[in-house]
Amino acid sequence: MSVLVLLLAVSAACCLGLGFVLQQNAAQRAPLSDFLSPRLLLDLMRVPRWLGGTALMVAGMALGAVALGQGEVSFVEPLLATNLLFALALSRRQTGQPLGRQGWAGLTLLAGGVTAFIVAGEPRGGTAVADPLRHWLIIGAVVGLALLLTACAKRSRLSSAPVLLSLAAGLLYGVQDALTRISGQRFSAGGLTDLVTGWQPYGVLALGVTGLVLVQSAFETAPLRMSLPALTAAQPLAGILCGVGFLGDRLRTDTGALAWEAAGLAAIVTGIVLLGLHPAMPAGTAKPERVRDLQPQ
Repeated sequence: MSVLVLLLAVSAACCLGLGFVLQQNAAQRAPLSDFLSPRLLLDLMRVPRWLGGTALMVAGMALGAVALGQGEVSFVEPLLATNLLFALALSRRQTGQPLGRQGWAGLTLLAGGVTAFIVAGEPRGGTAVADPLRHWLIIGAVVGLALLLTACAKRSRLSSAPVLLSLAAGLLYGVQDALTRISGQRFSAGGLTDLVTGWQPYGVLALGVTGLVLVQSAFETAPLRMSLPALTAAQPLAGILCGVGFLGDRLRTDTGALAWEAAGLAAIVTGIVLLGLHPAMPAGTAKPERVRDLQPQ
């Protein structure tokens, strides 16, 4: 079963990575009047490249949902972070940039970090926490942090807004993954009736749409190298927190295992940053007047 989950998660990462690049290619040409507005999605729906990227993203989320239904969140989330490898592959094809030392270092750190975390932590299922208070405390803390980052992005200068928005979207996507797993469990246990009578699938939808607006606003206002690393790093961290916090995921907690798990997460984040800042990532086409339009008055 772990091999199946591995294949599903990596396939999901591939679709997500390719989809993000296509979405950013289209979103960077959207009008800035749509910044952080649902109108942005309506305008982008007219762009074939964005629709193709969104179709890939939806396919990736569907594959990720199946993987989350079969495996632990703490196992699937680090694998989903490898979407940056596929994004870089498509970006290299578009820009013709060589991988170079930075690319190889980022690739090694990301792949090695994912391997170290999974091998050392040995993620496995356990008994989910029944106390709803614990669920709401963790979800509330993560969503609250995402809202705070979004509020700061609205007040910040353009140089930092895309990073803050991407961090917020990544946090929301991490919670969305956790709720997706719960929704899958409800469907398996009680069928469609049990699924639609719970709040979790509606939470998945709300978080997905909100995260999409945040991501596309970040893509609209800055190069992919500024937004995708933050998005890719925040999602697995939030997902693992939810998995261990209330879904019952269990990791090894002896001193050696904890050290390797921490080192693996650090390597994942470092690798994500190196790959995200690689020259092959699209530099965007934002013009100076677009930058001035978003500056706070």
